[in-house]
Amino acid sequence: MKIQVQESDFDPGAEIAALHAGQPKVGAVASFVGLVRDLNDGESVTSLTLEHYPAMTEKSLREIVDQAMGRWSLLDVSLIHRVGELKPLDRIVFVGVASMHRGEAFAACEFIMDYLKTLAPFWKKEGTPGSERWVEAHASDETAAERWKK
Repeated sequence: MKIQVQESDFDPGAEIAALHAGQPKVGAVASFVGLVRDLNDGESVTSLTLEHYPAMTEKSLREIVDQAMGRWSLLDVSLIHRVGELKPLDRIVFVGVASMHRGEAFAACEFIMDYLKTLAPFWKKEGTPGSERWVEAHASDETAAERWKK
């Protein structure tokens, strides 16, 4: 299991390879890479700054991954979340899940992302051509996470 919060970029291919390296039981790896968009709520975005409180963030990420490990039979999980100032097309987050079967890998990857969007304590500030603004949570993220509570 790998959980990291970092300023530096990551290599998704290397992260995927690490999830199944030397593990012949792995039958599936599902992954997600989130990128900074250049448009949000109809307005141009020139930068995205992510802030966090390290102790609280790391604890929250571990709890999310532990929940996924408890729900599905997973062989490995990698979660990398970047902080600091990012530009459009920069990678923000990597979630990779290895399991014996694809259904578990897909479900766990989606679960982790849905909970990251709603439970992980990151504060996001978007830079626009004329100002900056804090990003509010979206109702659609809450709805996505709700389905896992059943």
